[in-house]
Amino acid sequence: MERPAARDAVAVMVVRPPVPHVAMRPLWRCRSCGKEWPCQPAKLALLTEYRGSRTALLIYLGTLMHEATNQLTQLHPDHPPARMTERFLSWARARG
Repeated sequence: MERPAARDAVAVMVVRPPVPHVAMRPLWRCRSCGKEWPCQPAKLALLTEYRGSRTALLIYLGTLMHEATNQLTQLHPDHPPARMTERFLSWARARG
């Protein structure tokens, strides 16, 4: 005898909300794509969020750079993090 639930089964597709491109601390990798944070989508989101306030963006990024440097140094004391200014600040400076 066939079970009614099996006969009437409907395919269900689970849709998960997108994971935001935020830092996964203390590794400082993107929670969504796994790349070094800030990844390209995170940079775009930050530039959009801080549009018209580049100084505030640079202060925020400088604070995060300091936090990331400390955490990454604690995780890997023999290999201090490199390129932190380039990674956190250089891309956000005003052009021109």
